Amino acid sequence: MDLSLSDEQVAFRDLARTFLDREAVPHRTQWDHDESVDLAIVPKMAELGFFGLTIPEEYGGLGGDYVTYALAMEELGRADSALRGIVSVSSGLVGKSILFHGTEEQKQEWLPQLASATKLGCFGLTEPDTGSDAGSLTSRATRDGDDWVLNGQKLFITNGTWADVALVFARTSDPAVDPGPRGVTAFLVPTDTPGFEAREVTGKLGLRGQATAELFLSDVRLPSSAVLGEVGRGFKIAMSTLDKGRLAVAAGCVGIVQGCLEASVDYATSRIQFGKPIAAFQLVQDLIADISLDADAARLLVWRCADLVDRGEPFGTAASKAKLFASEAAVRAANNAIQVHGGAGYVDDYPVAKYLRDARVMTLYEGTSQIQKLLIGRAETGISAFG
Repeated sequence: MDLSLSDEQVAFRDLARTFLDREAVPHRTQWDHDESVDLAIVPKMAELGFFGLTIPEEYGGLGGDYVTYALAMEELGRADSALRGIVSVSSGLVGKSILFHGTEEQKQEWLPQLASATKLGCFGLTEPDTGSDAGSLTSRATRDGDDWVLNGQKLFITNGTWADVALVFARTSDPAVDPGPRGVTAFLVPTDTPGFEAREVTGKLGLRGQATAELFLSDVRLPSSAVLGEVGRGFKIAMSTLDKGRLAVAAGCVGIVQGCLEASVDYATSRIQFGKPIAAFQLVQDLIADISLDADAARLLVWRCADLVDRGEPFGTAASKAKLFASEAAVRAANNAIQVHGGAGYVDDYPVAKYLRDARVMTLYEGTSQIQKLLIGRAETGISAFG
């Protein structure tokens, strides 16, 4: 088993870190206070290849591998998880859904723009009353001649107020007859379509620099060409896409853990107490050792999942394991890092408080930790908890 990275992978990782240390790290605290990153960084990130990394060259991307993608998501998580979310939702959840399920016309229309970040996408699945139980969504799409008319509401949608296209999941079956996952259809909705409205969600615990929105669809009229994939097969599209989304979240969490490790080592080796650096004290070393262990374990789970994707092998359970462990590890690491910093870790002069606030949501979105355990348990036993 070869766990070494290629020269090209190392070069991209180093390039990404250098860029983010220059363009993102000095501004992340201000972005957090402003509750918005400076979107001027988006075209710069696109030029470096973040958005088009795994989109094929024929559609304007780089056609890269998923291990490199995981390295990029890790560096984004280390720098500012708000940036990681912009990329992984737009080119990941939305871009990959179009790549694997779209018509050639849909691919030609949207993928080059998503790869270059001249257009951004958002993923409209979660609703006020349906989070983990996504198959029970209530947004409706009804036929009207050759068109579809969408009505409904979505919540906690990353990129929602910035997006140019929303991948919206709506029920096309009669909910009284078929209230479950069957009968859900995916639609590509340009956000300038009449009846589409996005309202920003503010006051979040973490990921403050990332646009999060509530979407409202009121008689949004779409042509039949807006359907992504087959009518009634949208739920399968959502679930298959979220597997790769979990890989991106897990890799971003590795970045949080790595950031906590680096910040803790820097602080502990320079902070003098009792006449010596606090790094000399065994209990501080214990905290740093735990962070280091979590970084390595989470990274290996992420790399294994990415390697499975690159080899074309089943990876869903590996993605759940990576997302579960890495997200929980990010919370642990941030807590430990604050403990290393003491009172200094409780203010914005150091990055560890932001790491903790950003890490906390990772255990919730794109499948909570509890949902990941259900998926892993079902894979191991062959018995579904969902009936």
